[in-house]
Amino acid sequence: MIKHRHIDKICICAAAAAVLITVVLYFGEDMGIQRASENPGYSYRLFDDSRVHTVNILCDDWEEFLKEAPEEEYISCAVEIDGERFENVGLRAKGNNSLSLTEEYGLSRYSLKLEFDHFTDGGNYYGLDKFSLDASFQDNSYLKTYMAYDMMDFMGVASPLCSFTDVFVNGEPWGLFLAVEEPEEAFVRRNFGRNHGQLYKPDYRSLEDENGDIALKYLGADEKLYPGIFENAKFKTDKGDRMRVIKALEILDSGENIERAVDTEQTLRYFVVSVFVMNWDSYAGHTGHNYFLYEKDGILTILPWDYNLAFGTYAFGMSEPIRDTEVLINWPVDTPAEGDVMLNRPLYHNLMKNDKYFRRYHELFRRFLSEYFFSGEFEKTLQDAESLIAPHVESDPTAFCSREDFRLAADTLYEVCMLRAESIEKQLSGELPSTIKEQEGFTGEYVDCSAVDIRDLGDFGDLETAAARTAGR
Repeated sequence: MIKHRHIDKICICAAAAAVLITVVLYFGEDMGIQRASENPGYSYRLFDDSRVHTVNILCDDWEEFLKEAPEEEYISCAVEIDGERFENVGLRAKGNNSLSLTEEYGLSRYSLKLEFDHFTDGGNYYGLDKFSLDASFQDNSYLKTYMAYDMMDFMGVASPLCSFTDVFVNGEPWGLFLAVEEPEEAFVRRNFGRNHGQLYKPDYRSLEDENGDIALKYLGADEKLYPGIFENAKFKTDKGDRMRVIKALEILDSGENIERAVDTEQTLRYFVVSVFVMNWDSYAGHTGHNYFLYEKDGILTILPWDYNLAFGTYAFGMSEPIRDTEVLINWPVDTPAEGDVMLNRPLYHNLMKNDKYFRRYHELFRRFLSEYFFSGEFEKTLQDAESLIAPHVESDPTAFCSREDFRLAADTLYEVCMLRAESIEKQLSGELPSTIKEQEGFTGEYVDCSAVDIRDLGDFGDLETAAARTAGR
């Protein structure tokens, strides 16, 4: 038995300290203390983008996995990340058009998902539940997705972490991929904290359907009218969660007091980057998908996802697919898609009908151009990444392109972005038209793009060449 003349005081102090520690741990975020989840272990391990990492997939029957890959079914495998082994990890192929076209051309370089808690409850990689390995489909530069997320991050948009990774299969080289943090539990905790909201990945059921729900249109009060949203919830939801989303869509549809339903600042920042990179495989495109929707306290925020077909290299669903580089680079920033699409995208259209948000959109665009492109930030980031990965691209055994194609694509990406920045600067100043309607009657000169061809970033012809190269091995 402990005997001390001040034992009572010691016990009281210890109890008080315990209570204080509990309060700090529980309410620390509200008190301004930075949460540990802002810097989880995986963020400075796998997602240290200053070096190329290694991921070794240990799979008993890789050939069988490739054969069944289009089914997108998970199998169990072991994974070594930078030499550290993790057991019973879920593995599957990922993608929509990229997956089907990879199979169609007889190739096996699929993008992949690795899910640590698929077969093991609580499984994780230093706090990370899932990441993907992007194969750089139709991206000869290997840099489109990486640079798009860097732009989003620069503009303060919550974005996935990413880093370049040499992938091995059972110890044999498979290729250079981009590891990308999947937006799930770890992602929202890192970006929004312990008391985060709900996360959805809206997706269409069929391209023949109207898909008004994933366009974020208000369709009525019945939650069954929104399967594209609620059937793709990342976390378990209840009726209250779903009703908050529907109410937010109703407010958005009205066009009044939009700030009661939308994080307007974050959403405008998202659109600045998305419009700059000419990404029509997105909310502003024909399919209207490839984004995440975050909801907290009835406020919606759109988050970025999937940019391998950005920078004007995606034209699926357009009535007349655009191949003219000059048209693409000078594409108007105030009508980033054809009219029938824009009228059915209230998150963009109804924001831009409000003069305050329209002006803010232009203010943010000017800042983006001046502080990211014209300051040299973009050039340095691109050149550093290109230099880092060049030796790994040259030795990539499953590459979709040749090393010459890679270097041409990296140069083209730089030129496309700088010309796009020049065009948008002139659009914002009124020197060039900033809407499709204004462009129809424009007789002046656009930014000269004759020295570049956007198709050099990656096109279907590269898949044919890769298929022939693979068949000749």
